Amino acid sequence: MFSKFKSYLNQFVEISDDEFDIICKAGVERHLRKSQSLLHDGEVWNYNCFIVSGCFRLYRFGEDGTDHTMRFGIENWWMTDQESYNQGTPSEYNIEALAKSTVLLWKKDSWQKLIATVPALKLFEEGLQARAYEASQQRIYSLISGSAEEKYLTFQKTYPNVFNKVPLYMVASYLGMSRETLSRIRKG
Repeated sequence: MFSKFKSYLNQFVEISDDEFDIICKAGVERHLRKSQSLLHDGEVWNYNCFIVSGCFRLYRFGEDGTDHTMRFGIENWWMTDQESYNQGTPSEYNIEALAKSTVLLWKKDSWQKLIATVPALKLFEEGLQARAYEASQQRIYSLISGSAEEKYLTFQKTYPNVFNKVPLYMVASYLGMSRETLSRIRKG
């Protein structure tokens, strides 16, 4: 499974075989069943998580018990609760496997040592953080400015590999609309 990660990394930076061996030794591979959780609210998220295969979602519950999907993650994506990771505080989120999945995990302290040891990995992480920030800005803009139809079309265009892998109610939750509204838009 680390070979898929190496192919992914090589799209962004050059990593020597020796450096990659160091990265592999610091990480662990984990297999999850459909509906199995990586993170429960109340736990501290202390990992860097690369998705080798499968599909995940990051979600939390509102005060009224409503399920709010914040993010999806598929193969070659990363999944995290950045706030819990950065602050070392209990998470308000859950991370759930939506299909049989495999991830690679690095504990925070191990990852920090890797960043200090492997310059290319530090460069990669800086680029990853920049792309994540840009994606968050685009998502916020879409949510505050787009019509329901525009949100749906943007989601389909931006995440074509996600749409067919997740239940409709989760897509609706992600888009901030009811399932009925999403069904109406899809039929229209």
